[in-house]
Amino acid sequence: MARRNEEDAAPGGAARGRGCERGKGAERLEKGPGRYTFLPWMLMETGALSSTLQGRSGNVWLAGAGLLAFNALYVTVIFTAFSPRLRDTRRPLYALAALTAVTLAVALGFGGEWFLFFPLLSLASGTVRALRGKRLGIWLIALSGGAGVFSGWHGDGPWGSFGVGYGTFLSGMVTATVLSLFDTVHELRATRQELARSAVEKERLRFSRDLHDLLGHTLSVVVVKAEAVRRLAPRDLDAALGQAADIEAVGRQALTEIREAVSGYREGSLATELDRARSALDGAGIEPVVRRAGPPLPPQAEALLGWVVREGVTNTVRHSGATRCEIEVRADEDRVRLTLTDDGRGPVGSGAARAGDACARPGTATETAGGTGLAGLAERLAAAGGTLRHGPDGRRGFRVTAELPVGAGDLADVEEGAR
Repeated sequence: MARRNEEDAAPGGAARGRGCERGKGAERLEKGPGRYTFLPWMLMETGALSSTLQGRSGNVWLAGAGLLAFNALYVTVIFTAFSPRLRDTRRPLYALAALTAVTLAVALGFGGEWFLFFPLLSLASGTVRALRGKRLGIWLIALSGGAGVFSGWHGDGPWGSFGVGYGTFLSGMVTATVLSLFDTVHELRATRQELARSAVEKERLRFSRDLHDLLGHTLSVVVVKAEAVRRLAPRDLDAALGQAADIEAVGRQALTEIREAVSGYREGSLATELDRARSALDGAGIEPVVRRAGPPLPPQAEALLGWVVREGVTNTVRHSGATRCEIEVRADEDRVRLTLTDDGRGPVGSGAARAGDACARPGTATETAGGTGLAGLAERLAAAGGTLRHGPDGRRGFRVTAELPVGAGDLADVEEGAR
């Protein structure tokens, strides 16, 4: 709690907190309705519950059992339809079949307010993925038609019968349409991110091939001329010196071409550092858990976060005695957050991190390495508008957290830190 208060008290902490809240709200909106969204609709059963409590539904115990069975099956359909593990199985369909049977029994048995269970049944049908498409349309037409006929048969009149049938069809169709739209948006966003990452990887592959061709040609020329110098030096010193001058000229030209080729390009992406982190942690007997979500990052932000991953993993491998290390990168359109957590020893002594401050664990080599340690990284992230914090994670463990605005970071600063 104290740590949260320190963070909020830091300059810009309140603004960052509001930004995080807005980000979480936007994320919830993007995900669409959840299973709890459909529970308030059970208030439509209020009329049937009132009739049961007042004894107007006939057999009170039978009506109560019907209400209990309907509610249990309705919740089962909703929760299984939104469960990532169960939604693509047949369990939601089985639960929906049982819910249909109970709905028909209580509506035909008691009539009146109990016909409002048909729109609830239709709403639950719209959440079942196995019914999406043509099958759902056929099912809703049959269900709404049956609800209207049964309602008219019980004496609700033409308009009451039409209202029940129309409400039943509309409930399921709107639910299925909204959920399908959110699923489509999610798939499109994931596809866009994958295409962007693929384009970046293709560009990196193209660049590596160009660089290989450039260096291969240049080094071949240097080797040939060096061999010529070795052969000519004992017999013709002037010719050997001419070849040496050619080597110097070729080298200078190669340096110019390489600078032009790598202008604006930062070697060593965050993905590369994450792969290296997995390898280093595996080699040290530490279980790596790496998660990454969000759109591709600019090269500058990737370079800064790559250094954070490298330094954090180095501390974990050398000094923590951890058995598990988790690295999570979450990005949106505005900010990116990297969290590295291990279950090893925390810092010795006070070691409490101030908000926006960071340093390596006491006694480590990186503590005094201002250019490449966490202290130097904290300064560079602060210059880029970000933060770097570290501190104990619960009773046991250590956490390093870096946040950056997307597009932040000065490549010159990153390269200076690397040197």
